[in-house]
Amino acid sequence: MITPGTLTALLFVVTLGMAVVLFARPTLTDTREGKVLAFAALFLLPLLCSAVSFSAHVEKSKTTTFCLSCHTMESYGRSLNVDDPRYLAAAHFQNHRVPEAQACYTCHTDYVLYGGLRAKLRGLRHVYVQYFGQPPAPGAIRLYTAYNNRECLYCHLGARSFEDSPIHTAMRAEVISNQVSCLSSGCHDTVHNAGGLGNVKFWKGTP
Repeated sequence: MITPGTLTALLFVVTLGMAVVLFARPTLTDTREGKVLAFAALFLLPLLCSAVSFSAHVEKSKTTTFCLSCHTMESYGRSLNVDDPRYLAAAHFQNHRVPEAQACYTCHTDYVLYGGLRAKLRGLRHVYVQYFGQPPAPGAIRLYTAYNNRECLYCHLGARSFEDSPIHTAMRAEVISNQVSCLSSGCHDTVHNAGGLGNVKFWKGTP
């Protein structure tokens, strides 16, 4: 199976080869077939290369490896292996409640129409800040808005572990309506705690 990266490279080579032929023999464009060839080489194929390349990079940007490639995110990556079930991100990551390869994206995208697009647009802002602004200190990153219970309930609503919990049953209406946050104090209030990893134990296994 051809990967998007291989397809992009192949299209680039074909496009470059056709462009070289056209520049070496410009008289080819005197014919109708030559004009079609020039249109394909100088417009259609570059456009196709860009589309395939963009799609490949968008998919790559969803990976956990990509998210943790910035120095600012290093402590958040370490928090995924904290040996303490109270750490929400660690419990989800180590128990494969989220896909290991797309752990960050799974929890931090919005499960609404165009939610993924909004997540990618915010990601572009992060790239801009990384290279042209002042990135926040590791462990000091804050969410743009309060975490919506909708993102938790997308997976947990209807799950046996959620439905059988007396606490969830008693607070079901408030949780679903977002009146009480899943991340409230006393519930699931330790998520990453990226700034407090100095005195914790880390799990040595590989999820």
